[in-house]
This record gives sequence, structure tokens and C-alpha cells, in this order.
Amino acid sequence: MTTEQDATLHALAAAGFPVDKFSEEQCAVFRELSAPELELILDIKRRLDAVEPEVQAHSVVAGAALF
Repeated sequence: MTTEQDATLHALAAAGFPVDKFSEEQCAVFRELSAPELELILDIKRRLDAVEPEVQAHSVVAGAALF
């Protein structure tokens, strides 16, 4: 594994991906990501994390209202 491939998995872990739970096959796929692909995944994760509290709040309120 190259240093760049190590860096990809470390970047995913730092962003909150459960890298330690990935199968070896999944790690192999992530290791092969290009820099733009990695940045896209990290950007999507940041955007999802940014709206997470709002999404959770809506599901709690909506769920309670429905049941």
C-alpha cells in the first residue's frame, strides 16, 4: 500500500467514516479513489453532517406526531 493510499483511508477515518469496520475489499476500493473522487466523498459527508441535527429533529418530531 502506498503512502497516498494510506492517506486516503486516514482522511476517510478523520471525516468520521468507520474505516476500521470496512472489509478488506471495501478498503481496496477506497484505496483506489482518485483525489477528486475522495474530495467528492468528503464534501458529501461534510454536507450531510451539517444538516444531520436538523434531519434528526424532523424525524423525531414527525415520528412522534405520527404515532
